[in-house]
Amino acid sequence: MVVVIDPQVAGISGDMLLSSLVDLGADKTRIINGIKDSEKFLSNSTINKIDFQTIQKHGINCQQLILEINEEPHERKGSEIKKAISDSTKALGLSDKSQVFAESCINTLISSESKIHGIPEDSVHFHEASSIDTLVDIVGVSIALEDLGLFDEKIICLPVSVGGGTVTFSHGTMSNPASAILEIFKKSNLIVKGNNAKEELTTPTGACILVNMTDIAMEYYPSMKIDSIGYGAGQKNFETFSNSLKIIRGSNNNFDVDSVKILETNVDDVSGEILGNLIEKIMTKGAKDVSIYHGITKKGRPTNLVSVICNDENVDTIVDTLVLETGTLGVRISDSNRFIVPRTIHELSLILDGHSFKVNYKKSTFKGKTDFKIEFDDLKKISEILDKPIKEIESLLRKEIERLGNST
Repeated sequence: MVVVIDPQVAGISGDMLLSSLVDLGADKTRIINGIKDSEKFLSNSTINKIDFQTIQKHGINCQQLILEINEEPHERKGSEIKKAISDSTKALGLSDKSQVFAESCINTLISSESKIHGIPEDSVHFHEASSIDTLVDIVGVSIALEDLGLFDEKIICLPVSVGGGTVTFSHGTMSNPASAILEIFKKSNLIVKGNNAKEELTTPTGACILVNMTDIAMEYYPSMKIDSIGYGAGQKNFETFSNSLKIIRGSNNNFDVDSVKILETNVDDVSGEILGNLIEKIMTKGAKDVSIYHGITKKGRPTNLVSVICNDENVDTIVDTLVLETGTLGVRISDSNRFIVPRTIHELSLILDGHSFKVNYKKSTFKGKTDFKIEFDDLKKISEILDKPIKEIESLLRKEIERLGNST
């Protein structure tokens, strides 16, 4: 199964996310009762009314959270909100996954404020996020995700719209997105984008919940069969678009999905020996794969295109290696999404010609067909020790794996 969160147009807030999960099928009675039971853990705040209602946003039927509260404090310590959320999830008997998720959400919010203001996390004070709204959103979403069984689903997020213009709050006026939003998204893989709406479309609470729900970003919908759709309405109205968040649940042929970086550079004055060494060196730096393609560039010059697939965290190291080893004057970097057939890693111990070996192989299953691939380094090692061709060793090992029933 796969879940797609679509905040491309209207962004995301905690209440929009909660409302869309209710529209997707989460038990709203369980959510309302759970939030009411959590009220007592936050002093000087009272929920006068909480419900979900169906409304229309630009002709689209959506669920919207109705929340009426009465509270005194205009600011609270982040630790107070955190304790209330933690006490709530425990008292409600939520699963360990739900409890960890809820605590991670508030920790993300506290951490962002700590880094922005340069103060210890236990000294963080919330202003806008001090309201019981924050507890309602985080606890409510935790209940909804558990009720729908989404903690065990693959969740993908499309680009998050943050709006534009300026935003005014307790620390004054600044350009939108505000520092808290940028800090929350900073080390995630999620993609943010602005638009011509002169308002904040993504809130800190919505952002902190989102980055803890998923780290898988895509710029387009994956290939999927749609089973259900949830629409969650925001509180604001806009003339040119529907202020609603979409969540889509379906199936996608059991592919795994991830996002990688593609690094490319053309080199036309490097020997084959250097290129061969380059492949080995880049692989030791954490690359997933390296390819070199021959081609012709301007003025008929022969060239070699070096293409590297890697994760975000390896980009700087690999770029340094490309420049230092080849002398290239530039490296192109692009994002790419991958559909990956799920695979598992297995190990087999066996004796061949009196020698003991451990053989590693990957097994994949797709549409009822199972296949496996033996680790080449193991084939090479056994070939050298037994002084036999790799092709012969591979055939022998495949028969042994199939005989022992490890290929199915």
